[in-house]
Amino acid sequence: MTKLFESERLIFRLFTKNDLDAFFAYRSDPDVSRLQGWPEPYNREMAEKSLSEIMTVEPGDKGDWLQIALEDKISGKIIGDIAYRVLSSDETQVEIGLTLAKVYQGSGYGKEACMRLLSYLFDDLKKRRVIACTDVLNQPAYSVLERLGFRREAHFVENLWFKGSWASEYWYGMLQREWDALKQ
Repeated sequence: MTKLFESERLIFRLFTKNDLDAFFAYRSDPDVSRLQGWPEPYNREMAEKSLSEIMTVEPGDKGDWLQIALEDKISGKIIGDIAYRVLSSDETQVEIGLTLAKVYQGSGYGKEACMRLLSYLFDDLKKRRVIACTDVLNQPAYSVLERLGFRREAHFVENLWFKGSWASEYWYGMLQREWDALKQ
């Protein structure tokens, strides 16, 4: 297990093969997957393939999503994952994403995980800008982003053909100087 960093309740670490059952459980939950980018239904074979691919990405690889396992410190269970990718077009910018098992949603884990990742990206890696996008139907996700101080930069209406229908997205951004002001 390669631990990257931690927060009050979470250990942020790289995935291992032993995480397959937990990974499959939350990613195959229709309530979790309906607004996420992977296909539905999500079967075990897909989870095995995804996890194998996730485990090949190294921190800092430009253009590739680094999926980080979120492990609850008390139970030792994987409760979801948080991800980031350094943009290929500008390595000072990073996109982030988050997935939590349904049972852990609404308990502050999303905000805690994002705060710690933002600290890592801005304070440790010295990134200039962090972005995130979410489906407009995903109110819990965009509420977390707004509570964290992200600025809604765009509302794209029916811009994406997604799982059989047109979807709309909100795009958010935060600059290093905005993060620094929030910490004061």
